[in-house]
Amino acid sequence: MSSDTSGDVRSDEFDELPMRIGVGQFMDPSEKRLRYIKQLGVDDILLNMYQYDPDYEHMPDDERMPLEGDGEWSVENLVALRERVEAAGIRLNAIENVPISFYEDVMLNGPKRDEQLEKLKRTIRNMGEAGIPIFGYHWAPAGVWRTGSDTVRGGATVSSFDADDLDDEYTHDREYTEEELWENYEYFLEEVIPVAEEAGIKLCLHPNDPPMERLGGVPQLFRNFENFKRAMDLVPSDNHGLELCLGCWSQMGEDVAEVIRYFGERDEIFYVHFRDVDGTVPAFKETFVDEGNYDEYALLALLDEVGFEGMMIPDHTPHLEDDTDWEHRGRAFTVGYLRGMLRGRVAETRGE
Repeated sequence: MSSDTSGDVRSDEFDELPMRIGVGQFMDPSEKRLRYIKQLGVDDILLNMYQYDPDYEHMPDDERMPLEGDGEWSVENLVALRERVEAAGIRLNAIENVPISFYEDVMLNGPKRDEQLEKLKRTIRNMGEAGIPIFGYHWAPAGVWRTGSDTVRGGATVSSFDADDLDDEYTHDREYTEEELWENYEYFLEEVIPVAEEAGIKLCLHPNDPPMERLGGVPQLFRNFENFKRAMDLVPSDNHGLELCLGCWSQMGEDVAEVIRYFGERDEIFYVHFRDVDGTVPAFKETFVDEGNYDEYALLALLDEVGFEGMMIPDHTPHLEDDTDWEHRGRAFTVGYLRGMLRGRVAETRGE
């Protein structure tokens, strides 16, 4: 694979790839994990870069940050990271997540908002120069919430959520209004989107999880179809779109097919988290990709129909017997299932 550090050239290379299966939700691209990913028949990954253990062996030494870290990544270290991945015959498509310090300073207009935004803008510029074309982010100051665990097929364990089990404590200093969150979000877009456009980086918005109206005194803006439409229209850009988490959309109880048609026809689906749940807010549990609320093959076929050409990764997966913390066994099942569906779709539509 090419080690060209030109963002424009590498973005074009990614744009020419077909719809395909990848993996993500890990931080440390060790040789062992990269070999395992390649063994699954996967050629594409994304990395979660900010919330990680500072003792991971394979992170660049001068970029090791504590779990609450708010640092930025240099061009040199991003190139080294990409080349480590490419040496295993794998493409580094994206980086996901923002620093924890963003929750209060940027999302809730804290005292270091502009300082944090400048760091992110430098990282986005550096990603463009290093040839990593996508940055996935969320707008969830209250974080991701689950209230317990449950079991699914064969006793595999999954996380669950039930609003009846919530307490009323604030996650931050007070209760925030929806108007405040929209104002802060628009400011973020106005600052960051021009930088992403200049750097050739695509920004991808993830839904709130769970998509409740509010949690811990903080509104969950990205809980429904209408709010996502508003988000995409606030600062219109070809470089801003969706990190389409099918599990979160399933939790919302929205018509997921309508969502895919709407944003797919606008070319605003940049990559997909492919998972499902049983139930919708205010109570649901995660499950195997073949046992949830929606018809998984119908949605994959629809993604193809609307012209989506990007990476689909297993998101949260059930914890299987003798699994690891990363659920490598659960992910292997989902990867194989998605690969089979994709191969069937290609054969169905292209005669291959």
